Formats: sequence, structure tokens, C-alpha cells
Amino acid sequence: MNTHFPGRWIGGATLILGPVVMCAGYLLRYLSSTTTLTPQQQAWAETKPFAAYGQFLAYTSEPGLLTLSYAVFALGAVLLFPAFIALAQRVGSGLAFWGATLLVAGLFARLYFTGADQTAFQLTESLGLDHAVNAVMKEYVDISYGPWRVPVWASVGQYAGSLLLAIAAWRSGIFGTARALMLLLAGGTWMGVLKAASIPDVLVTALLCVALVPLGTQVLRERPLAPTGRSKVLSW
Repeated sequence: MNTHFPGRWIGGATLILGPVVMCAGYLLRYLSSTTTLTPQQQAWAETKPFAAYGQFLAYTSEPGLLTLSYAVFALGAVLLFPAFIALAQRVGSGLAFWGATLLVAGLFARLYFTGADQTAFQLTESLGLDHAVNAVMKEYVDISYGPWRVPVWASVGQYAGSLLLAIAAWRSGIFGTARALMLLLAGGTWMGVLKAASIPDVLVTALLCVALVPLGTQVLRERPLAPTGRSKVLSW
């Protein structure tokens, strides 16, 4: 029996669900930003230096859809936490553990940013759109960086962690070159407060599904390994 966190069942399930839910979150955030605004509103938002202006407009147009998209995105980040730990344990090297630790730090940063997003949206309910936008954008940098800039430094872990974990998975034979590159590309998606998703974000997260879902299926199907055992699977 695998007694190490997250275990066979949680690890296998989150390797499947984590990337799928995150991809759905990116897709919903893209659709909520592009389908709820009129052409005039989109043109106005594109003239602004931050995507936050467009996100505020989208929320006031379709608050239910925006809330759903941000909630699914946050759930994807939560599910990827044990998924990355499970992948690192599968690889079983110090490089993989460093990579997974940094990636998890990046996921914690995403949850901080989600809280800031939710607070900003709720301000439109109590202050109105104009006052909420002015209040948030006046302090946007401090809100985005967080207390002592801990969240913004943690967010760097996503980029460094995906590189380390991809290299470790490739060196171990768990991932071949293609799947290692998929993991690396998925680590390059944006981080921050009130950001808009794009088609490239959706596509690279779909590639993360291709990289992790087969491994999750394999983990769920196989018999528990001996404590010193390690298999090399799906190396493409």
C-alpha cells in the first residue's frame, strides 16, 4: 500500500481532474471575457493598460458567468496541488521534489489572486462600477503584489517549478520529450489579479491534460508498487 501523500487514489484522480478542471477554467474565463462585452466595450478595454478594466465590465454584464469561470479556475488550482506532488513522487528525485514544491507555491499564489479578484468584483456590488474600478486600480500594484510581496514571489515558482519538474520527469523516463514540453509550456501561463484568459492559455492547458491524464489513469489502474519500486510509463 502507498502510504505517502497523496496516495494512489487521490494522486491518480487529481492527475486526471486537475488539468481538466483548470483547462475548463481557462476556457470559461476566455469565453466570459469575449462573449459578454459589446464590440464597443471590447475596443474600450483594449485601450487600457490592464486587463482588469475589461474584467470589471464583463462582471457587471454577466456576474454569474464570471463567478463560475473564476470558481472553476480556483478549483483547478486546488486539484493540481496533489497532482503535482503525485507526479514528483512518481519521478522520485530531488529535482522533481523541488519542482513540485515551487509549482505548489505558484498554485498558492493563484488562490491569493483569486481572493483579490473576488474582493474587486464584490466592490462593484456595494460601490458601483466606477467607484470600484477607481478604488482597485488606484492600488492595483499593491493588491497584485500582496503583503510583503509574498504572493508575487510565490508566483515565480510556477515558471521555475515547471522547468525543474519537466526535466526531472524526462530524465527519469516517466515523460518523453513531448510530454515534458507540454508540462513546461503549461507552466508559462499568466499569473496575477483580474487577468483575461486567451486561446493560447486554453491550448497549453489542454496539452497539460494530454501530459497528465494518461499518467493518472495508469496510477489508478496499476497495483500498488513495492516501497522501492518505480515504473517508467507512457514515455512519449
